[in-house]
Amino acid sequence: MDGAIQPQGLARPQAPYSPVVVAGDLVFTAGQVAHDEAGQLVADDIERQCRRTLDNVRTCLQAAGCDLSDVVKVTAFLADLGDFDAYNRVYREYFDPPYPARSSIGVSLPDGILVEIEAVARKRA
Repeated sequence: MDGAIQPQGLARPQAPYSPVVVAGDLVFTAGQVAHDEAGQLVADDIERQCRRTLDNVRTCLQAAGCDLSDVVKVTAFLADLGDFDAYNRVYREYFDPPYPARSSIGVSLPDGILVEIEAVARKRA
């Protein structure tokens, strides 16, 4: 199954992008944030936003036939690098060693969003 997917349980993007794209055995998620199914931000603290964001990443991966254990690369964008320790605590709840390769970048994010996370996974044969 190659192409774009709109996962069930994930808000449909208003901007022009696909939440997840499959290309051969690779699965790419768009940057996910802590939006619920209706597109509303679910929390105003970093740990709860991280959990919802990673839940949304997992939803994207599952729609493509993968799970978090298939992730090879994570890119995270943090509105405040002072939240890095809290982000790491939650990250460890979702990923097991050996961890995926990862980049974490401090950026300006809109509308109360504290974290955005995207992932690349490889489908198992």
